[in-house]
Parts: sequence; C-alpha cells; structure tokens
Amino acid sequence: MRITQGCFSFLPDLTDDQIVAQIEYCLRNEWAIGLEYTDDPHPRNTYWEMWGNPMFDLKDAAGVMMELAECRKAFGDAYIRINAFDSTRGFETVRMSFIVNRPKVEPRLAMKRTDVRGRTQSYSWTAVR
Repeated sequence: MRITQGCFSFLPDLTDDQIVAQIEYCLRNEWAIGLEYTDDPHPRNTYWEMWGNPMFDLKDAAGVMMELAECRKAFGDAYIRINAFDSTRGFETVRMSFIVNRPKVEPRLAMKRTDVRGRTQSYSWTAVR
C-alpha cells in the first residue's frame, strides 16, 4: 500500500532534480523549509519528528538537499517529508508538504470494525507489519 499524504503523493516518487525544483519554488516565495521523518505514517499521525531546525534564511536549495542527504543517511528506511512554511502573516502556515523518502517496504494499514450499541459501528486503523 502506498501512503498518500501531502502534495504529489499520487505521482511516482520525485527525483532529486524534481525535489530541487520544488525547493527552489518554495525559496522564491520566501517560505522556510523544514524536514521531518517518521516510521508511523498513520493518517492521524501529524506530529513527525523534526530533523534539525527549520531553515528560515536559506537562499539556495543545495542547503536543503545537504540536510536531506544527512536525514536519509540516518533514517533511510523511514518516511521523510519536506514542509514549506509561510510566515508573512506573522505565524507559520504550511504552504506545501511532500514526501521525499519512503521505506523499502511500506506498512499496510488494516481497518477494524467494531459493533457497538445497537446498530452503531466504530472503525479503527492498525499497522500490519
């Protein structure tokens, strides 16, 4: 099962050249870049681990790619995403987020239905390893 979160998630994985093009777009818009990683891609898990600090004053995509390479080296079998933050309104707003690294084998999610009172049903998701 392919995890589909963020921009471009229904497309084939981006190449590093395509990632650079997206980072350059973000930098042209003066958005800060942040890297995050996780091994739990559950749709409700919005709090991924942050790799370093957000890069606020960066002007060149090479700096992001250098950090991405280090993150891939440390967490190569995890999901890694790039977030682009816009602070023009005085607070950080995510303008773009996309996955740039996936594990070799993506976990599968299984849906479990539980019958509760009467005809009510409850659904939950669990990772199947």
